[in-house]
Amino acid sequence: MATSTTPPPPSHPSRAQSFNAVAAQYAANRPSYPPALFDAIEELAGRPLAGARVVDVGAGTGIATALLHDRGADVVAVEPGDGMSAHFRRTRPGIPIVRGNGNALPLTDACADFITYAQAWHWTDPAHSVPEALRVLRPGGALALWWNTSALDVPWIDEQQLRIEQHFDVDAARWKKDASDSHVADPSGRLDFAHRRVRWSRRVPVDTHLANIGSHSAFLVRGEEYSRAFLTEERARLLAVFPDGIVEEAYDVELLVATAP
Repeated sequence: MATSTTPPPPSHPSRAQSFNAVAAQYAANRPSYPPALFDAIEELAGRPLAGARVVDVGAGTGIATALLHDRGADVVAVEPGDGMSAHFRRTRPGIPIVRGNGNALPLTDACADFITYAQAWHWTDPAHSVPEALRVLRPGGALALWWNTSALDVPWIDEQQLRIEQHFDVDAARWKKDASDSHVADPSGRLDFAHRRVRWSRRVPVDTHLANIGSHSAFLVRGEEYSRAFLTEERARLLAVFPDGIVEEAYDVELLVATAP
């Protein structure tokens, strides 16, 4: 392991804002989402995405937003970050985006059939984001939250996550599985979430995999030198497991869907 002095643990706001400086890296290397996820959203919501008015909150660079648009949704993105918003506007010129966050949505009452959060609900305060979602959703509309989480039953993935946690003194993957628990997502119990797990995988070059994990907030807030030391060692470990240089990443998408009364 690297011998660099460990930086102090980052604050939640600093982690939430860390992505803005690496928007291009985020967009190029983060995993997408499988078609089966959107099938599951429609099934649990009891309505199609095609033709629906969808608000994608915490849209980032628009990975999920573009897939919702391709599904036929009339989608508007909401994103608080400067860097992420700028990248979204450059690369998704046909999709509207407004600045804001889930704790205070810049939208009128009862204007959406779906509100979606891809990898983003855990950056909100449910005491505010739950009533905001209920305010903006039309009666019978659906709130869909999901997270790509590493498939920890795959041995090399679990071992890597343990190394990340030890190096950065942070729970890098398991906290998202906690966030996708319905009681954590809405401690007030106002929302009756249905849960679905969707397993999928992708094959990518080792450098894409390293750029993907390096775009996570645990890495970004610790500083380039401290993160680079870990990634250099991790590259050698991965090539021992994948000598052809192609990594098979496996994910469980944890999906929660609740409908508004």
